[in-house]
Amino acid sequence: MLSVEKSKIITKHLWKSPVIKTGLAALLVFFGLDFFFPTNTTVPYSTLITARDGSVLHAFLSRDDKWRMYAELDEITPPLRDAILFKEDKYFYYHPGFNPIAMLRAAARNLLTGRRTSGASTITMQTVRLLKPRDRTYTNKLIELFRAVQLEVHYSKNEILQLYLNLLPYGGNIEGLKSASLLYFGKLPVLLSLAELTTLTIIPNRPSSLRLGVHNELVKRERNRWLVRFQQASLFNEQTIQDARNEPLDAYRREAPQRAPHLAYRLRTENPNVPVIHATLNLTIQTTAEQVVERYANRIRAFNIHNSAVLVVDNQTREVVAYVGSADFTNSFDGGQVDGIRAIRSPGSALKPILYGLAFDAGVITPKTKLTDVPTNFGGYEPDNYDRRFNGPVTAEFALANSLNIPAVALLKEMGTSTLVTTLKNARFSAIKQQANQLGLSMILGGCGVTLEEMTRLYAGLANGGRWAMLNFTLPSVPQTSVSKQPDGVSLLSPEAAYLVTHTLTQITRPDLPNNFDNSYHLPRIAWKTGTSYGRRDAWSIGYNQRYTIGVWVGNFSGVGVPELSGANTATPLLFQLFNVLDYNSPTGWFRTPKEASTLSMRVICPETGDIPGEFCPNPTTDYYITGVSRYRICQHRKAVLTNPSATVSYCVQCRPDSSFIRRSYPNLSPELASFYQSRHVPFESIPPHNPACERVFGNEGQTGPHITSLNDGSEYFINPAQPAEMELSCQAPNDVQLVFWYLNDKLYRRAKPSEAIFFKPTPGTLKISCADDKGRNSDIRVLVKNE
Repeated sequence: MLSVEKSKIITKHLWKSPVIKTGLAALLVFFGLDFFFPTNTTVPYSTLITARDGSVLHAFLSRDDKWRMYAELDEITPPLRDAILFKEDKYFYYHPGFNPIAMLRAAARNLLTGRRTSGASTITMQTVRLLKPRDRTYTNKLIELFRAVQLEVHYSKNEILQLYLNLLPYGGNIEGLKSASLLYFGKLPVLLSLAELTTLTIIPNRPSSLRLGVHNELVKRERNRWLVRFQQASLFNEQTIQDARNEPLDAYRREAPQRAPHLAYRLRTENPNVPVIHATLNLTIQTTAEQVVERYANRIRAFNIHNSAVLVVDNQTREVVAYVGSADFTNSFDGGQVDGIRAIRSPGSALKPILYGLAFDAGVITPKTKLTDVPTNFGGYEPDNYDRRFNGPVTAEFALANSLNIPAVALLKEMGTSTLVTTLKNARFSAIKQQANQLGLSMILGGCGVTLEEMTRLYAGLANGGRWAMLNFTLPSVPQTSVSKQPDGVSLLSPEAAYLVTHTLTQITRPDLPNNFDNSYHLPRIAWKTGTSYGRRDAWSIGYNQRYTIGVWVGNFSGVGVPELSGANTATPLLFQLFNVLDYNSPTGWFRTPKEASTLSMRVICPETGDIPGEFCPNPTTDYYITGVSRYRICQHRKAVLTNPSATVSYCVQCRPDSSFIRRSYPNLSPELASFYQSRHVPFESIPPHNPACERVFGNEGQTGPHITSLNDGSEYFINPAQPAEMELSCQAPNDVQLVFWYLNDKLYRRAKPSEAIFFKPTPGTLKISCADDKGRNSDIRVLVKNE
């Protein structure tokens, strides 16, 4: 009890002590000043872009035009720390920002000699001066002492040492040990030898006289002098010191790293306040890709094709491992500084795989579903194939592998343009999002704007089972902007549909295989698709295996078209070369049929249509289908028709005789296919004319008349009143139609065969055009004719 009371008395007297009161007052004053005059350690650093392995890809000057590169804590190696502390501040980890003993010793020496013979600045105080240089006065010395204590209060010792090393002067506009290490020795601080790091520790004291690359012999003598002092202090072992003293000094001013310039400028813009941006690039792959692109660009320059862009993505991580924005960044004449990976261009046919994948998922088609590749008028839009040939009925996988245009446009019309637009908007296609209301059927053939980044990202989704996600340009430890932030991902296609697309794009018997490539080069095992824009302005080839997705664009940034430019023969050779160099004989295997909860199965189908075999399907085969999704439709490629024994007259159920008739099967051709066969003089079985004695009234509900392909419904036509040109009328009718009847404003104009083109001279005004077949079915359109 007595001791407790005694403790209280002692405590009470202590609080009344002048020393305690003075100390508390000093603390209050310090924290008050600290609050109103906070320390500012904000320094405009040079922006560094590093590769995945930490090597520097690109360095930029700071905002104040200094090479002031930010050294991170793990770059301060123990030898570097020991050397700098021995030389500058042995008691750095023990003092509060200033060394009172050293200050007293320096003051005594200065008073005794009458001049300044030694200083007592700690590393913390030197850091304060480097942050804001001041004249050497006693007032400024007090300010520096206060600022030094501030630094010690707010930062750890290692952070202060880091800041100090980042601000050391090395002459000219070079500041910081990391800047000197890269610009004079061409390596990062962690790779410096003892001789090199000792060299860099002595330069800041005499940056004007100890100039690397100019006075190397003087620098070497000074370096060795300090190495001897290190040895005397047993800082390093004797053999290490001896090796360092014998090491030659090969230091000279180097150029700052300037690799991957397009990505470097992009990342600096997206991360303006990050001094070191850790990119996902693989330095080996980046260098290889740049060399391959440069050599290839030199070869095709003879064809007036000046530029290329390449993006390589790791499919497992969605990380960009190579980014080549142009063939030569320094070539200003050919627009080398344009970033071809982000430039908006026309994709040609490169969007077709995603459309077919959507159609697989909608159950509209399976790989062997027959589509029609014949001349077709889609409401005034008449696309043509790349080779200007038509193939008639083809399978969906053939149409995709051979990049046929008519089937793709017909499929887009059936699916609806909005379906594809919505999918591409979900995949962050920026230009398509802006143009959504103006896009039509032509978008599947390149009538929209995309970037190589968007296309490569889309194909990387195919490589990942239809699951799309943003690409990673920086490592996860770096705060990412909203542009590059990795979302959870979006399922654009089912794994089953993605597999079917991949299986189709792996085929090599196709027209977009480069000429003689399979005979001259190793053909990589990849799934790929090409695209050539209208006017041959853009050539695309995008491919993937399990490991990488590579997007290639070739063309001119000026937009000038070149006759020799094509996805197959211009872009695909570069794609194949890249895969052969980067992933030859890939050990990652190949895509397998989806297993977990997969609904992908095989079923028997009729090869004529891809539908379930019907009555007239004698040679069935097998095809993939998605259970519960792919439509179940009985094949009707042929239909039963009642005819007389000589097959010259057909009967309906109303006029069928009691006997002397035969049940035969005939091709059930669509009107456009029948018209195509007739125009090409392709023989096919046509249904005999209907019994002329039949009194049945045709035109049953639900049946449509001939499809009028010219003119176009709702269109306006302008004519020269002095010399009005003739206009063409044409239609497509089913296989069983022998005659059609044309009406102009409900007046019979002419009868003709379905494949026959009819011409007439129009007059100004609204014109109703009707076409009826010999079964009583009819179709109408209306157009407006005006004088020019």
